[in-house]
Amino acid sequence: MASFGKIAVMAGGALALGALMLAERKRPLRTQHHSETKRIIANLALGAGCMAVVTAIEVPLTRAIARRNETGGRGLAQRLPPRLQLAGAMLAMDYGFYIWHVMTHKVPFLWRFHRVHHVDPDMDMSTAVRFHPVDMLVSLPFRLVQVRLSGAGPRSLDLWRNFFNASVLFHHSNLRLPKHWDERLSLVLTTPRMHGIHHSKLRAEQDSNWTSGFSFWDRLHGTFRAAPGNAPPPDAIDIGVADWRALHDVPVVPALDSPFRAQPERVC
Repeated sequence: MASFGKIAVMAGGALALGALMLAERKRPLRTQHHSETKRIIANLALGAGCMAVVTAIEVPLTRAIARRNETGGRGLAQRLPPRLQLAGAMLAMDYGFYIWHVMTHKVPFLWRFHRVHHVDPDMDMSTAVRFHPVDMLVSLPFRLVQVRLSGAGPRSLDLWRNFFNASVLFHHSNLRLPKHWDERLSLVLTTPRMHGIHHSKLRAEQDSNWTSGFSFWDRLHGTFRAAPGNAPPPDAIDIGVADWRALHDVPVVPALDSPFRAQPERVC
């Protein structure tokens, strides 16, 4: 029965993924300006490298910490009443990632690797997996501390990871939601329109909408930008990074090499 349950969950996930891929092509939020095939091949290749690192290193280490949190009563969530532990761990993990995301933009060494994600000149579901594999190693110490302090147990860690992965695929998609849905969802969750602003070349727009799961961290810190009047329309956003080498670094080989070269100055 357990094996059948896992197969059913995997099948449901695959169907949802396929439906989202189809939906973003049927209802595009932004006009795409670059070769989709070349971009997607590069993005998936980088994503495969990241998946290998996460599966081989991050997942076993974080699960070991989560088990010790549960058995030893360690961390924030373990100090909450049992009914609140799952929600507490989820919120603590999600807030920790908000902090990490801000750091990847503000700390020059971290930006070297995170820039690989942002140089994508268009944005769709494939952008969600476009990261430098070394970025996964650089983030590992923070992730281990994040799990330890959050008090996440094995179940809450797995639940947060599934929620996080689904959210990242969703809000990087080029999906135009029905009227007012995006605005309503953005009260709680990070949405495609909301995250598209974060991928703008303009620093004032890029330095907003940092959340990757629950959107209220941006509201809490005053970094939310999506409501009419303080956000540009989707097709007015110039996606990517404003430096002279950005388009050169989109393919796989220059993308992998780019963090280890002198960094171009960000223009705006």
